[in-house]
Amino acid sequence: MTMADLPAVMTIERTTFPLDAWSEGMMRGELADQPRTRHYVVAVVGDEIIGYAGLAAAGDQADVQTIAVLAAHQGRGIGGAMLTELLGEARRRGAGEIFLEVRADNPRARAVYERFGFEEIGVRRRYYDDGTDAIMMRRKLDG
Repeated sequence: MTMADLPAVMTIERTTFPLDAWSEGMMRGELADQPRTRHYVVAVVGDEIIGYAGLAAAGDQADVQTIAVLAAHQGRGIGGAMLTELLGEARRRGAGEIFLEVRADNPRARAVYERFGFEEIGVRRRYYDDGTDAIMMRRKLDG
């Protein structure tokens, strides 16, 4: 992902996460840390950005920052493909494990993460702006 992708990414962000969307400033900050501690990718169909995903990595730990796919393109493996890329990048950077938070009211996303080997390790109460809990998940990475 580059700064040039931000208009399309921010449209997806606000559509996908209407209650707790990141601001453009937050996203710019993430991109400014590429490649030092961040790795962001976009999914493109034709000439349209339909999804994006981001990773933070420092030392032996990585975190999935975000994954979003336009509703019309969900269920086609796009999110999974981007997650696979993030997992690969975490390994390349030497991470031994990867973490994420997922909304407790998003069973579809939780199922995807479980399918990729993530396990629930805790709950962050009222983590999201609307008071929804976050399920914390972790996956150990093999070398």
